[in-house]
Amino acid sequence: MLLSKLVCERTKEAPQDAKIKSHVLLSRAGFIKQVAGGIYSMTPPCQRMSLKIQNIIREEMDAVDGQEVLMPVVMPREMWDESGRYSSIGQEMARFKDRSGHDMLLGMTHEEAAVHLSRYIVSSHTQLPFMIYQIQTKFRDEARSRGGLIRVREFTMKDAYSFHSSQEDLDKYYKRVYDAYYRIFRRIGLKNFIDFKSDTGMMGGSVAHEFMLVTDAGEDTLVFCDGCDYRANMEVAECVRSAPKRADRALELVDTGEAKTIEEVCKMLGITPDCTVKAVVYAVKGDADKVIIAFVRGDLEVNEAKLKKTVRLNVAPYEGGVSDSVVCGNIGPKDLSDKVIAVYDKSLIDCVDMVVGANKEGYHYRGFNVARDLQGATFSDIAKVKDGDVCPVCGGKLRLENGIEIGNIFQLGTKYSAAMGMSVHAEDGTSFAPIMGCYGIGVGRAIASVAEESGDDKGLVLPVTIAPWQLHLCALRTDKAELKDAADKLYNELVRAGVDVLYDDRDCAAGIKFNDADLMGMPIRAVISPRTLEAGEIEVKLRKGGDAFRVSIDSAIEQINSIIAQLKEEIERDL
Repeated sequence: MLLSKLVCERTKEAPQDAKIKSHVLLSRAGFIKQVAGGIYSMTPPCQRMSLKIQNIIREEMDAVDGQEVLMPVVMPREMWDESGRYSSIGQEMARFKDRSGHDMLLGMTHEEAAVHLSRYIVSSHTQLPFMIYQIQTKFRDEARSRGGLIRVREFTMKDAYSFHSSQEDLDKYYKRVYDAYYRIFRRIGLKNFIDFKSDTGMMGGSVAHEFMLVTDAGEDTLVFCDGCDYRANMEVAECVRSAPKRADRALELVDTGEAKTIEEVCKMLGITPDCTVKAVVYAVKGDADKVIIAFVRGDLEVNEAKLKKTVRLNVAPYEGGVSDSVVCGNIGPKDLSDKVIAVYDKSLIDCVDMVVGANKEGYHYRGFNVARDLQGATFSDIAKVKDGDVCPVCGGKLRLENGIEIGNIFQLGTKYSAAMGMSVHAEDGTSFAPIMGCYGIGVGRAIASVAEESGDDKGLVLPVTIAPWQLHLCALRTDKAELKDAADKLYNELVRAGVDVLYDDRDCAAGIKFNDADLMGMPIRAVISPRTLEAGEIEVKLRKGGDAFRVSIDSAIEQINSIIAQLKEEIERDL
């Protein structure tokens, strides 16, 4: 490819909203162009990367007996009514009516479509197990897109769905896909990633794992134990907590005036947050009459993913202010309105001498004893893990890091197959709904993750397996006919030899060419200049580091192919 003809504009400055490395570098290199919030066009270099990643994914999915299909982006409401998700999913789903007034939607995931396709084809247990997959466009109307390709509204995703006759069979296949994911991420050049137990979220099911790239730029919080192998996404992470040791005292109503927040109450009473009970109010989406109050110790935060799983409702932060059910700023577990659903965190077990809201404007209770004053309550794990908390496995200390989700796998059970009436004949003549697995990888996010992990202060540093071109050939002084002819000849010979080459044939300064080569990040750079041509050589340099060296023009193809093979071997060595 001639750089002079490439539809790709490099810039010195990144967009104002570009805050993380991958967004900055992909934008400056001209790989992506924003169309709207969370919606991007990919220029030819980025699309070439995308296709190479997709091919790696295809190879690994085919290796675990996957069968590629293509399901529609647009689906009718009825399909999602069968599963119950048309009503349960909120504004993230893009809904519209076609010209006939029919309710339609843009696919944000394809469990329903996978069952719809399979239930009309598969009728016998002898056809199980099987897995179908696609690489397809998705649309999720995210409330806050960010980070370039990290969190977008429209994206390309590989999603796969497996169908099984038993849980044992699913467990075995789940492990095969798990291993395949490790190969995929290694092959595209990622190194600092790890899998975590995660929440099943809107997908449902019982078991889920996320593959996370550990990076400060990530928006997910990851929990590690320094003493053992325990690790989990914050959404499902657990810890061991003990009640603070304090002497019991009598319950006392105290005037706290305008003090509403935990910080204000603590300052007024001269106490620390762990001596208080925090009340966080939630509304139930689709049910204006329901109000949920989550109670946690005052030094902790509510884990909304855990809360949703506990109450089995789609909750959202309450925005109503003072109502006949709650007195915001003074909410407590004593004398609470029976119109609300109260959920108590396990951190409150055995707590004494606590400060809680009195459900009366301007007042709190002091000396609240949970066992004495909250008899009959049940407790659930609904609080976030904190840095330094105690590991539930070994008793060591937990630490928090950030990460980017690069893939996920789920055990769905019969959530979709049963709801949508998929029935398979068993060997004994009975029928059953197949057990399902689900497996996803976002292609654009994979591109961003590589840029995030490998990029440096000069630009992208792309692995040879997915780089748009393996070699960036720079010809200096193309105004000289002899050099231009030699560079053109070398370029054509490299292409005929099967090397992916980006050829900078522009008539511009060497500094501009070198800066663009660093910014675009091809793994190998080759330079032909009047000085090297005179010596019958070209200069070769690896993007990821090392000194430049010279090879003869006559052996250039052999030498470059050897370097490409070495770079590939380095990646394959980790598989």
